[in-house]
Amino acid sequence: MQRSERDNPREKKKESNKNCIFVVRNWISSIMVDPRQILAGFLTVTMFVMLAHMIRRDHFSSHSEVRMTPFPMTSYEGSKFEEQNSVSVDSSGLWRDDASELKPCWTKPSLEEGELSDGYVTFSLTDGPEYHVSQIADAVVVAKSLGATLVIPDIRGSKLGDKRDFDDVYDAEKFISSLDGVVRVVRQPPTKISTKKLAVVKVPNRVTKEHIVENIEPVFREKGNIRLATYFPSVNMRKSKAISELDSVACMGMFGSLELQPEVRGVVDSMVERLRTLSRKSDGRFVAVDLRVDVLEKKGCKDKAGSGSKSCYNAGEVATFLRKLGFGKDTTIYLTQSRWDSSLDALKELFPKTYTKEGIMPMDKKDQFLNPEAPTLEEVVDFHICSESDVFVPAISGLFYANAAGRRISTGKTQILVPADISASSASPDKYLSHYVTKQNHLAYSCYCS
Repeated sequence: MQRSERDNPREKKKESNKNCIFVVRNWISSIMVDPRQILAGFLTVTMFVMLAHMIRRDHFSSHSEVRMTPFPMTSYEGSKFEEQNSVSVDSSGLWRDDASELKPCWTKPSLEEGELSDGYVTFSLTDGPEYHVSQIADAVVVAKSLGATLVIPDIRGSKLGDKRDFDDVYDAEKFISSLDGVVRVVRQPPTKISTKKLAVVKVPNRVTKEHIVENIEPVFREKGNIRLATYFPSVNMRKSKAISELDSVACMGMFGSLELQPEVRGVVDSMVERLRTLSRKSDGRFVAVDLRVDVLEKKGCKDKAGSGSKSCYNAGEVATFLRKLGFGKDTTIYLTQSRWDSSLDALKELFPKTYTKEGIMPMDKKDQFLNPEAPTLEEVVDFHICSESDVFVPAISGLFYANAAGRRISTGKTQILVPADISASSASPDKYLSHYVTKQNHLAYSCYCS
């Protein structure tokens, strides 16, 4: 029987080939994509790769202060530094280890019964921690000289209504025990003494025995109790030629009696630790700069009678100074300015890891410590961070610089770099060390010995 055409093997093969071709064409059609889709996919993948890279960078670290608005490019002399062309400086000149620990030179005077009187000396700590240090020293000297009992002071800030108990900032028990055997200290005067009716006596900072005998003792003998008001004719931190008994008392008051109470100490420690965490690329070391915009605006930062030096330096000038000394862009910088101000952008441009208290203070402490109407606590934080940083740069001259330098010298932290206008493209940090250190002419060198 004759086979039909459909049963012919050759015809079956042709039909099978047609079916295969049809399937292949459909498969090719299904996988072909619009070139624009390929480009879009490539860009999407690239975007995710870039995002992953940015997340790993330091300024997106969980410890960083993030600013959501871009910084305007502020123009100032020397603002454009290419990192690859930055000056090569021996890092040991920038980050020095602490100097050998100094030991107290003073001797603790004894309290003789014959020296005691029935009178009381009261006073307040005012303005800020840099003043507190000197006010304590003067009050202890006066009380010791008069044989009077010293009443623990209250604290009155620079703004009206900023009034605190001593215990809110400092350790009262430490204060009392440190002066035990030197002067009598009480928390409150007897109720029979009205603090509102006390005779007020003005006391110059670094008060002398002669001044006490001539101007303070007569009032004390007449009134029985007095209230001191320290004033500062000038910033006088000169080293004493010879240390007397009253100098020893002043040293104890200035360097041995004031310690922060535990809560405030904890906030300072946590902020220092955070700054060290942010400074991984410099082995945990950071720079503290005393730079407050409101003070700069008041001072004006003019040249000192053509000497080439100024009483203060703005953010751009500090940035240029630090870069010419060899500090790199990864240097972590702490500013005493409370909150960010646009005038600081020039510093952030060269040193992106620049922070204010607002950026690194623990969140649960900000309401308590960052109150613009009661700034005492934040001023205390600034003073102690500047006293404990690896490098201190006083952009503003004055008592803050002088007393922070004293605390640093007493703990061996002598890397204090004073800003200046550097005409050359680079300079050695050693040339800009504070004269308090290079000449050892600070009062601290009278109180401490090697």
